Amino acid sequence: MFGNLPRELPQKIAFILIPRFTLIAFSSAVEALRLANRLSGKQLYDWQLFSVDGEKVRSSCGIEFDTQGGLSAAAGFNTVIVCSGSEVQNFTDKSIISWLRRMDRSGTDIGSICTGTHILARAGLLVGYRCTIHWENLASFCEEFPEIDVTTELFEIDRNRFSCAGGTAAIDMMLNVIGHQYGHELAAQLADQFMHERIRDRHDHQKVSLPARLGVRHPKLLSAIELMESNLEEPLTRVDLSRDTGLSTRQLERLFRKYLNRSPARYYLELRLNKARLLLLQTNMSVIDVALACGFVSASHFSKCYRDYFGRTPRNERGPSGDLRGETDDAALALSS
Repeated sequence: MFGNLPRELPQKIAFILIPRFTLIAFSSAVEALRLANRLSGKQLYDWQLFSVDGEKVRSSCGIEFDTQGGLSAAAGFNTVIVCSGSEVQNFTDKSIISWLRRMDRSGTDIGSICTGTHILARAGLLVGYRCTIHWENLASFCEEFPEIDVTTELFEIDRNRFSCAGGTAAIDMMLNVIGHQYGHELAAQLADQFMHERIRDRHDHQKVSLPARLGVRHPKLLSAIELMESNLEEPLTRVDLSRDTGLSTRQLERLFRKYLNRSPARYYLELRLNKARLLLLQTNMSVIDVALACGFVSASHFSKCYRDYFGRTPRNERGPSGDLRGETDDAALALSS
């Protein structure tokens, strides 16, 4: 299992870099391994970089990395970590799928950083395992892989599968692994070197808390927003929100106007439209399916709301090949701005 003491040192780790991988997540993982070697005075970990074709790989910020070869050169490593980024849905090279399946059959620990979870899911390696992914990709992942147990945790380690949400979550995942293997004292020393105030566990939140994100601490307002965020596909009515928060509809209106300068309906609509944008960019769902997944019953009304808010239609958001299947003039949405 990933995190157990290896049979021999150094523990060999292969990082598979997918074009436009997220640099902060990758470097966070590697730096934890490097510092573990330095502070322990031992070669606990050894890692090499690989790409699908053996060529250089450009990260999302434009920095290129040399690799030690293609996938065939990564055979023999007891741990494989797939590193990807925000455009993982555009990566269509299928050779990594068959290679990952072969590595799985050989008993290799296989994991991911950031959206690398998406590639493991395509390979069928996450069925029956817990996994996580960056919050921005969570909705589209659930739509594409409904059979997979994906969580909102910071990281997940489930037997010989592991994943982290990306960003600095990779530091915490590695610090937890290093602490499990070589003791909390070493992990704490690494956290100090990173000036990482504390080692977060898997249950820590991916996103900044609602009060910090919005600059608002009114408990009733926060409760209403949490209800909205949990019910995007089937939006609650103002009456429902008022009842569930113990407010009158007028009180609810006043709170949203006072603290967020908009009506509850408008705020709710913006939440749904922002989710729709992520689905349009990260999936191949038709516009009508995106509309339904975000609580709209009419693709035409969805497109109008989308254009009014973002200044472009769903088709324009996707570019020339945007899909407008199902965009017909049918029933109007009851909840509007």
